[in-house]
Amino acid sequence: MTRLEGKIIAVTGPRKADDLGRMIGKFGGTALMRPAQGVAYLDDTSIERQLCSLIERPADWIVLTTGAGADALMQAAAKFGLADPFLGALRRMNIAARGYKTANALRTFGLSPAARDDDGTTAGLLRALAPHELRGARVALQLYGDPAPRLTGTLAARGALCEELLPYRHIPPEDDVTHALIDEIVSAAVDAVAFTSTIQVRYVMGSAARFGKLEAVQAAFAERVLAVAVGKVTAESLREEGVVRVLFPEEERMGSMVVAMGKYFAP
Repeated sequence: MTRLEGKIIAVTGPRKADDLGRMIGKFGGTALMRPAQGVAYLDDTSIERQLCSLIERPADWIVLTTGAGADALMQAAAKFGLADPFLGALRRMNIAARGYKTANALRTFGLSPAARDDDGTTAGLLRALAPHELRGARVALQLYGDPAPRLTGTLAARGALCEELLPYRHIPPEDDVTHALIDEIVSAAVDAVAFTSTIQVRYVMGSAARFGKLEAVQAAFAERVLAVAVGKVTAESLREEGVVRVLFPEEERMGSMVVAMGKYFAP
């Protein structure tokens, strides 16, 4: 018997969903496409003003949470003819980075972080920042289309003056899609739900709360439906949303996620 035979896996990520579905199929499972992540678009409404402000008056710290977001900031700066001035401003700020992709993005610009997580998570990033005095410090937080209330709240509690930089914005998915997925989770019509980004987690759990089904979804994930994350950061966001049982691979890859599911469900 193949390891996922008879298992229905809901796939919440639109990006490379077909590839993930094929991987699940090779293991004998059935992929159910439930895109729970909206379209991303470059947000020009405020980012140019924020970049100019940082160039004119660099913050004490800039916190970069994703490699894609760090690249997006540099692309936005280049679009507005601000690439060199913004790079100069970055060199005058203390940089905190989460994840190896972010560190790699910095390296391409000849930059290195003053604080770096030890495990790719927000908790690890906060541990790295713990020795640094932040009371009264201006902190620019680069996010990627998804607010990070835990990170922002913790830094604010330490006395930091935080400003969120969101170079990309996400349009929420259609309610009927997330509504269908939530009903399938609560009724255990699916065996597992595969999440490939924190944004998908926020939309699904946020929609469950709006529909009055958050506790039912949390209970289903605790007992009957397996929540699967592509990596540590996505797993961390699931736990923050009250999902206590989360499967994720050590290597943040879709293929590794499918293998982990196969091992979990293997007879």
